Amino acid sequence: MARAIALAALLFQSWTGTAAADLPRDLARGAAATVVEVIDGDTVVLDTGGEVRLVGIQAPKLPLGRPNFKEWPLAREAKAELEKLVLGRRVTLSHGGARGDRHGRILAHLHTEDGTWAQGEMLGRGLARVYTFPDNRAAANEMLGRETAAREAKLGIWTLGYYRVQDADGKVGPPDTYQLVEGTVRQVADVRGRIFLNFGEDYRKDFTATVAPKDVRTFSASGVDIESLQGKKLRLRGWLYERNGPAMDLTHPEQVEVLE
Repeated sequence: MARAIALAALLFQSWTGTAAADLPRDLARGAAATVVEVIDGDTVVLDTGGEVRLVGIQAPKLPLGRPNFKEWPLAREAKAELEKLVLGRRVTLSHGGARGDRHGRILAHLHTEDGTWAQGEMLGRGLARVYTFPDNRAAANEMLGRETAAREAKLGIWTLGYYRVQDADGKVGPPDTYQLVEGTVRQVADVRGRIFLNFGEDYRKDFTATVAPKDVRTFSASGVDIESLQGKKLRLRGWLYERNGPAMDLTHPEQVEVLE
């Protein structure tokens, strides 16, 4: 079976705190609090009044009052599982990047007093996908490993076509959705500093991934030569949009896995 290796070569070691023995060293310990409410599979409320978005993962989404928003499959199951893990329990927050978002939520990893890592458990049980950002990339390799294990074991969301890894040679979409896409890079093109990874013969209609000039520097700083990806089979993750066919913007190396 193919083994996925994240391009970003991050080195991990166990944290010495007893409540977070399995967490990578690039997470800094923060405050402690008690979880008093679980909003959905990746968001909780603390007794301090703070709302925490479990950074690094995306669980199936509930409507939560949003008009015309269709509930994602297994959203209620994901919420129920997170409740089992953390509701009413004392947790420690840890951070590896930006600590807040534009909605006023705290961005953190959560671990309980017995060492349970909420993000790792949700991924390992097949009830979330890895969802990193340029300013929040910590623990990505560990999270990708747990997601891969759940997918190979066909747990949770990985039993459903709704969350399947899409084939770059097939019908990729729909737009405005977060997807995982696999395929072989047929051509790498540099157009005025923007890099295009073309996965089909016709870039005007086939799936393409793009890297903006400022993000090329992020890849280079992580030791990733984007042009060397030509001919490689990749698994990409990100939001899809329509630009001469389905496209995905790559902003940081953790969105890219080379498949061996």
